[in-house]
Amino acid sequence: MATPKFAEIKQFILTKVETGEWQQHSRVPSENQLAEQFECSRMTARRALTELTESGVLERSQGLGTFVAGLKSQSSMLAIRNIADEIKDRGHGYSVQQLELKQIQAQAQTAIALGLEEGSPVFYSLLVHCEQGVPLQLEERYVNPQLAPDYLEQDYTLQTPHEYLSFVAPLTEARHTIEAILANPSQQQQLQIEGSEPCLQILRRTWSRQGVVSFARLIHPGSRFRLGGHLTFNR
Repeated sequence: MATPKFAEIKQFILTKVETGEWQQHSRVPSENQLAEQFECSRMTARRALTELTESGVLERSQGLGTFVAGLKSQSSMLAIRNIADEIKDRGHGYSVQQLELKQIQAQAQTAIALGLEEGSPVFYSLLVHCEQGVPLQLEERYVNPQLAPDYLEQDYTLQTPHEYLSFVAPLTEARHTIEAILANPSQQQQLQIEGSEPCLQILRRTWSRQGVVSFARLIHPGSRFRLGGHLTFNR
């Protein structure tokens, strides 16, 4: 399958940045220039620039253009932690059930989340993380094969997907959407809960410097899980 033009443009820009040819705050080519260089539409070039801006590689200044982003440190109210470590830190036993691990075709929502064309091959895993033998999190994850080509070869009873992906494609950014839901019958069975129990769902996209690495749906029974955060305000 031919590489989409927007992906070619993204890789071209990433290579320039990572080799140091384009330094921090350097201006990158415009949409028109990229469209001409890669013989594609301006919309395609815009998609590449937009996705790299969203992942923090580039930054846009109205009326001035697009530039290589400066290095900066960020903190998030919702920390990205390995669930196995969280459970073990509480002094409890951790275990996991690996339900599915396979390659599938990306449907619309997944393709958009990963920045791929609809129908592209993606890797899929479904796991249940348990605390003291009781299901705590149902993890449904879609992974970009270009950034983690050996994802399907791993044993996730020995390491979590988060651990593996953090090693092969170090995390640079993550975005979350959090909402209360009622699990569907299959999810209820996997989490061993009644149909009336509310759950907390976290939709999470993670990026490395090369692009979107994975899109995950994390579902937690409301009676077994809570979120907390600590914010520090600079004055």
